[in-house]
Amino acid sequence: MFSRRAPVCGRAAGDAPHTPALRPDLTGCGYCWHLVRSVSVTIQLDLPDALVAEAREAGLLESARLADWLADELRRKRAREEFGQMLEKLHSVADEPMSMAEIQAEVDAVREERRRREGSR
Repeated sequence: MFSRRAPVCGRAAGDAPHTPALRPDLTGCGYCWHLVRSVSVTIQLDLPDALVAEAREAGLLESARLADWLADELRRKRAREEFGQMLEKLHSVADEPMSMAEIQAEVDAVREERRRREGSR
């Protein structure tokens, strides 16, 4: 299955297309076509008829929309966990408070780790 979703690679609309030599996982056309492995999952929910009708009308029950929502929620969950780990680290530090430079170094390290992890998807 191919998905044309530019946000995955960060390519802006006016950017030059990727070339297959640099990114063998992409097609050679002017769009960002990523090979995406998908699995079919059936989920049964008990929801009020009015809610289902409104959600369906708004396109919220489409697979792509739900996949985007789940991906966003997973990113938020990872961010909360990373923040919790950072707080634990800060609380475990000796009595001497961190300097602003140390705090900034920690923030930069977390941001770099997140960029690295999101870039490897």
